[in-house]
Amino acid sequence: MNKAELVEKIADEAELSKASAERALNSAIDNIIKSITKGDSVQLVGFGTFSQGKRSARVGRNPKTGEAIKIAASKTAKFSAGKAFKDSVNKRK
Repeated sequence: MNKAELVEKIADEAELSKASAERALNSAIDNIIKSITKGDSVQLVGFGTFSQGKRSARVGRNPKTGEAIKIAASKTAKFSAGKAFKDSVNKRK
């Protein structure tokens, strides 16, 4: 499913116009990104938790030359699926 298909599903199930459903989805995504960028986590009970992770600086290898290169430390987005989501995927009740 891509974003357009998701917007269509939201519009149908919530009885909204596609434009309203897309604005709502974009707002949700934007607010999740803003919270994670600030270092906060976003917990959606039954679905999962979005949070910020850290990657340490490390030494990697250039695959073409085999030369060692330094990879800088960075931040990353993490998602941990909630129990209800995991159970649904694994068809447990």
